[in-house]
Amino acid sequence: MPLRIAVVHHWFVTQGGGERVAEVIAQMFPSADIFTLICSPEFVPAGIKGRRLTASILQRIPGAKKAHRHFMAAYPFAVEQLDLSAYDLVLTSDSGPMKGVITKPGAVQICYCHSPMRYLWDSYHTYAAEMRSAVRWPFSISAHYVRNWDYLAAQRVTSFVANSRHVAARIRHYYGRDSTVIYPPIDTKRGFLTTSPKEYYLAVGRLVSYKRTDLLIEACNRLGRRLRVVGVGPELKRMRDIAGPTIEFAGALGVNDLWNTYANCRALLFAAEEDFGMVPLEAQACGRPVIAYGKGGALETVRGYACDSTPIQSPTGMFFKDQTVDSLTATMSRFEAIESAFSPAEIQNHARSFDTQEFIDRMYAFIAKTCPNFPMLPLSSL
Repeated sequence: MPLRIAVVHHWFVTQGGGERVAEVIAQMFPSADIFTLICSPEFVPAGIKGRRLTASILQRIPGAKKAHRHFMAAYPFAVEQLDLSAYDLVLTSDSGPMKGVITKPGAVQICYCHSPMRYLWDSYHTYAAEMRSAVRWPFSISAHYVRNWDYLAAQRVTSFVANSRHVAARIRHYYGRDSTVIYPPIDTKRGFLTTSPKEYYLAVGRLVSYKRTDLLIEACNRLGRRLRVVGVGPELKRMRDIAGPTIEFAGALGVNDLWNTYANCRALLFAAEEDFGMVPLEAQACGRPVIAYGKGGALETVRGYACDSTPIQSPTGMFFKDQTVDSLTATMSRFEAIESAFSPAEIQNHARSFDTQEFIDRMYAFIAKTCPNFPMLPLSSL
């Protein structure tokens, strides 16, 4: 009998790096069925539209698509109701609860982990502190229950793949599991070089608090530098309120406009401590340098000058030490003093080592190694 494969992703209610990973994995196995906790049709990636997609019982609850995080206490029950008893290989793309799916005896589950749930683990106290007391206590009680379940769910996984060394360390810390690092797929072929980039700095991403777009705006306000902000989100009004005359809000851009904006920026500014972060690599695919906060996944994707500007070979960016305006503005000033040291061609060449095909080749090899007793996998190339 042919191998039956399921691809499971936490939810399709936004378009981001996790959805890109799920799309590529699903395209690798065209006959695989797809499962998710909840989805909105407009956010299902183009590469898997028309495929058989099953959502959990949360899909039937009015308002759950927009407020799915408020249903955290129901995640374990909803995930365990998804019927994967017919599948031999289950590939979970997860930064939520999907690793807890129940599989049949002998089935293999490979979890591509974007991150252990931040609001349950390392950022739990930060999230709780930002809530009103009327919300904080129900959240805290639910989080305790779901956190314990999430740990047990991680023990159901046959093998973990982490999207970065940073996440691999967190998987080990919170779940006690080892993992193999395979970086997410970056569509570097879309990148192109321009001979005369513009004078604006660039910020790309959802406008949410942890992205720290406020630092980027305040730094450019102080230095009088142009900043183009691409993205939308709940922080938009607050960002507009603090923005000076040199700040431009471009909203959500289509794919072609986004890549054109990358190619023409002076440099990308990146203030978040991300688990991986695809945005810096997309900018580098266009040969543009990155000024990033020196923690998290950026340390693995940007070949950057350290905060003391110690010389390195073929740099692709610079790191600032602290998530403060002073630290960022000082690094921007150092960048402008040595801007000619950055070679667009070398930056672009660095980004290509994270290309989609590299991800596909490594995932195929990992799956074949993890499933040696299964029949030949129905592999495909994109």
